[in-house]
Amino acid sequence: MKKLSVWLVLISLAAVLAACGSNEEGDSGSEDNNNASSGSEESTSLYDQIMEEGVITVGTEGTYAPFTFHNDEGKLTGYDVEVIREVADRMGVEAEFEETQWDSMFAGLNAERFDVIANQVGIDEDRQENYDFSNPYTYSSAVVVVPAENNDITSFEDLEGKQSAQSLTSNFGAIAEENGAELVSVEGLAQSIELIKQGRADVTVNDKLAVLDYINQQGDESIKIAAEEEDSSKSAFTFNKGNEELVEAVNKQLEAMREDGTLEEISKEWFGEDVSSQ
Repeated sequence: MKKLSVWLVLISLAAVLAACGSNEEGDSGSEDNNNASSGSEESTSLYDQIMEEGVITVGTEGTYAPFTFHNDEGKLTGYDVEVIREVADRMGVEAEFEETQWDSMFAGLNAERFDVIANQVGIDEDRQENYDFSNPYTYSSAVVVVPAENNDITSFEDLEGKQSAQSLTSNFGAIAEENGAELVSVEGLAQSIELIKQGRADVTVNDKLAVLDYINQQGDESIKIAAEEEDSSKSAFTFNKGNEELVEAVNKQLEAMREDGTLEEISKEWFGEDVSSQ
């Protein structure tokens, strides 16, 4: 009887251990299934999420005319805003804007508060290490501005000995000085142009887009662009790395807009000429 009792105890213990082992394996299997499910969810691309939700979230300043700002009616508009709206529309989704100060723009993208930045982000090597860019939709360069009747200054070399109205802390002032100009201190482009009109300065060197916007807004025919640097800066939509499918989708629509003239049309609306290509 004692031996029988011992055997019964051993058999019961073995059954308990077997049951525990079965439960552990079952729990492990359940965890594996959960992980597999989680992995499946993680594999959903940002492009797929955007297309499923029907919304692409765009980071922009909303205070940087003529690229992104609020008009007199309070509507968010501008060159960058209208270009990304058209891209989104062609993708079949709605562009939803998240207005953010420039100093916080990249932090917002890093934190995935928005899917893309549309805010005249210049493409440079440092940024390319951390972000992906669409094809450029804006090209700009340094230009020389003179009175409309001036035909003597046609190149940057002609700045030698001339008085150039410049903000002393800007890169454009450095360009003027490198080409032999004497700098006349001003606070901004509008004051530079006023000094040229008054004959108190011969020229100003500035950003082409800023000059075109000024001429377009003011309808000012008393000045003209006399020379333009060959090297141009490029601006594009900016994405977190790892979203190649979304970048490709945006590029597809940008190139379609370039081919059918829509991008040029939007550009001329804001600048009076096409700044979307070199």
